[in-house]
Amino acid sequence: MAPSSSSSEELMLVNREPTGVAFVTINRPKQLNSLTRTMMVDLARAFKSLDADDSVRVIVLTGSGRAFCSGVDLTAAEEVFKGDVKDVDTDPVAQMERCRKPIIGAIGGFAVTAGFEIALACDMLVAVKGTKFIDTHARFGIFPSWGLSQKLSRVIGPNKAREVSLTAMPLTAEQAERLGFVNHVVEGSELLKKAREVAEAIIKNNQDLVLRYKSVINDGLKLDLGHALALEKERAHNYYDGMTKEQFKKMQEFIAGRSSKKPSPKL
Repeated sequence: MAPSSSSSEELMLVNREPTGVAFVTINRPKQLNSLTRTMMVDLARAFKSLDADDSVRVIVLTGSGRAFCSGVDLTAAEEVFKGDVKDVDTDPVAQMERCRKPIIGAIGGFAVTAGFEIALACDMLVAVKGTKFIDTHARFGIFPSWGLSQKLSRVIGPNKAREVSLTAMPLTAEQAERLGFVNHVVEGSELLKKAREVAEAIIKNNQDLVLRYKSVINDGLKLDLGHALALEKERAHNYYDGMTKEQFKKMQEFIAGRSSKKPSPKL
């Protein structure tokens, strides 16, 4: 990773690989990747840019050094918290939620408060053994605004979410995996390797369907089950109604070709 620097460009690294995987790295390790207002804007713009880039299929978000992200830099708290929170173009979590591409969080060390909320905005998570997710909103008198009060309970259940948030006690990677929040727990040396492995498994699939599938899952989570099932049915009908005979033929040929091959190894 590049060393920490006062340059905002170097505090948020974006690396597009020819494979279709893009890596975004929060790069302020001496401050445990705490976020300044400028860094938040840069992170939002990075996701907006990657979403618009057709060469990018999957995005991996990580942090350099000992932490994924230790939250907002409280030495600049007033600038951050009194900023234009309604401006979605400069809101990193809003841009992550709007991003059509799958986002894999590669989490090591600590994900604290705002860092916890950024992790919640990822579509799936790989975490290093012993990683701690910590919500300090209640401890420091900071009102959540990036979704932690609403999202966490929907992932790990309301009782556990209340305990995590009201006590400010850490949720470990191992606990988070058992609760369905973290997908994979790995050794530190395997973090980016595992994230890349998951990304490459996604890239092997139909790109259009990957984007549509992520969208219907995430949009359905905002609805009750009955309306979510209706949404799936509606989008399925729209998808198939828009296909030509040639597209159906290609789909059948693709399925026939894949079924003749050995199945891919499990992740």
